[in-house]
Amino acid sequence: QVQLVESGGRLVQTGESLRLSCTYSGTIAASRTMGWYRQAPGKQRELVATISSSASTNYADSVKGRFTIYRDNAKNTIYLQMNSLKPEDTAVYYCNINQWGVTFWGQGTQVTVSS
Repeated sequence: QVQLVESGGRLVQTGESLRLSCTYSGTIAASRTMGWYRQAPGKQRELVATISSSASTNYADSVKGRFTIYRDNAKNTIYLQMNSLKPEDTAVYYCNINQWGVTFWGQGTQVTVSS
């Protein structure tokens, strides 16, 4: 079993920056992929960024150059640094981990970007 707890979401203005954190605990595989997804009202959940156990990263086109995913293994935490935020980035942001073919999700954290 794996537990994921996101934090850091809040209301910000257009152009501001925000860092989300996801702390994980439980049985964690050496080979895993962790990621951030988001879901805006009335829309499907979409990929934002992922980071593999080898630290390879992948980003949605809409956030490339603005968002950075990184991790601190010593703190069992992954982060999403979000710069130059836009109103269209408004969503609930979810952290997940995929290991051994099983995916676990956090409860989400709300990010709202006002224009």
